[in-house]
Amino acid sequence: MISTIAPFTLDQIGTGTARFPSGVAIPTLTDAYVDPYFKTRVEKHVQVECILFWPQTKGPYPGLVLLHEEWGLTAQIKDLGARLACEGYGVIIPNLYTRLGGMVTANAEVANALMGKLNESLILQDINSCCEFLNTRDYIKQNIHGVVGYGMGGSYALRFACQRKRLRAAVVYYGRVMQPETAIKDLFCPMLYHQAGQDQWVPGQDVDRLRAAATEFKKRVEIRTYPDAPHAFCNEQRVESYRADATAEAWEATAAFLKTCFQGT
Repeated sequence: MISTIAPFTLDQIGTGTARFPSGVAIPTLTDAYVDPYFKTRVEKHVQVECILFWPQTKGPYPGLVLLHEEWGLTAQIKDLGARLACEGYGVIIPNLYTRLGGMVTANAEVANALMGKLNESLILQDINSCCEFLNTRDYIKQNIHGVVGYGMGGSYALRFACQRKRLRAAVVYYGRVMQPETAIKDLFCPMLYHQAGQDQWVPGQDVDRLRAAATEFKKRVEIRTYPDAPHAFCNEQRVESYRADATAEAWEATAAFLKTCFQGT
């Protein structure tokens, strides 16, 4: 899938889980040391549940928040998290369905129903808390973060990039463009948008709106189009839509884009 050589191999990548409150200050390791009831206290706030991947060689590294598709936190998105860590990033993947029981599904109707139940402002709050959590990790560079999202996660990545000022990069795989697109005026970081040319979920005219808004507000948005690719062309678990060549091309573009955005940090 990746023709360029990543700086780390999978056997050099650590993995773990994290759980922290959404929308409030993130407890630090010091908090745990001084509070004897830290692990047993009943939490008053909704918890963000995540999976982590990071290079085990001494850092610190830039941090990435990886956002999953409507299917939930699947094995496929975990594989992507590990691959991004191989590129030299500390990666956190929040379960965007935590408030709905953390479900994973292969059924399109169930996935669509789950996606429809999400509260956008709460999801953006959870993603922001992921960045604040990264700031408590000694192997992650403080406020040197980016966001990468696929499908539904791409839609949230686009919105989040227009909200958090301290973001360094955003990569959006076939995510929906917000209405109105004038929200792009608040985009603070460079963005790479991967457009599926045969996408039935994100109409071409919506991507045209994104392009026009980026030009109007002088934002650094690169749009790469894969003319023959359908929506979700990077998901090898969706045999009907997966396109290996387009996936490889998009991955290499993503790796190069992120390297450029974090260069010198």
